[in-house]
Amino acid sequence: MSTETENPPADAKPEVKSPPPKPETAPVELPAFEKSISDKLVEKFGDKIEVGFVKEDRVRINVGRENVHDVAEFIRDGLNYDHVESVSGVDYPQDNEIEVVYHIGSYTESSLARQVLVLATRAQRETNPIPGNDATKLPTLRDIFYSVEFHEREVFEMFGVFFEGHPDNRRLLLPEDWADLPPLRKDFAIKGR
Repeated sequence: MSTETENPPADAKPEVKSPPPKPETAPVELPAFEKSISDKLVEKFGDKIEVGFVKEDRVRINVGRENVHDVAEFIRDGLNYDHVESVSGVDYPQDNEIEVVYHIGSYTESSLARQVLVLATRAQRETNPIPGNDATKLPTLRDIFYSVEFHEREVFEMFGVFFEGHPDNRRLLLPEDWADLPPLRKDFAIKGR
């Protein structure tokens, strides 16, 4: 019995196995109808918007506060979306911003029946907010989509985002004399529990 085959020489290098070749990945195929919606927005507004995602039945558009009104107007008039289904806020204290997200749909255009266009913009976040009297402001979309009236009021009181031009910017759920932080901000502390 030979020991040469059982014990390799000390100066022999171990065999290095190369990783298996990665399979060729085809480019992601975006849904054509939804891509056409995002393409129309990019064609109209260029670098004033950012396409957040395009997937089946959903398109997300991020836009700065200075352009949100114009983009919303085009969404209504140029793309035939006719109502806002919901408006929500997202607190980003690490970025000193509050994001406001509009979910926009259409009752009247049958090709848009399942589609939701997500329009998102951000406002400056004040550490010690005085809602309506600080820099946490966005233009209202109430003159474009009537359905935002109560939604924007809720974002106003729960996140402290004041909507400039809103016809009824007052509290909806909280008492008018509420003096604490807006309750859906991440630094709001529940007292007494």
